[in-house]
Amino acid sequence: MKSNQTGFLRLIHATRYSWLGLKAAWRCEAAFRQELVGFLVLAPLALWLPVSGLETLLLIGSVVALIIVELLNSAVEAVVDRIGDEFHPLSGQAKDMGSAAVLLTLLMAAATWAYVLFSNFL
Repeated sequence: MKSNQTGFLRLIHATRYSWLGLKAAWRCEAAFRQELVGFLVLAPLALWLPVSGLETLLLIGSVVALIIVELLNSAVEAVVDRIGDEFHPLSGQAKDMGSAAVLLTLLMAAATWAYVLFSNFL
């Protein structure tokens, strides 16, 4: 059902829905929990490291990007699972593509951290 809310009231409802999505991801998705814990460790580390502001942004941003892609992948999986339990090649393809997006983002985050750390400390 489409909301007729506008302005500040729409923002309040959108924020509530976003919070519900984060709670659902925490409750139902182990990968999301692992990545969020990783963020809680890596973000303070990135702020503590003696690197430039841009490098700090890249370090933290790469982990945030991973969390975002994980949320999108979880949403795709939920929609596919909602449609039905029977196997369909397109359902498998959608889930595999979401998983590939998470993998590529994870590799990008790892490469970002490796580059910043090696270029500053080795």
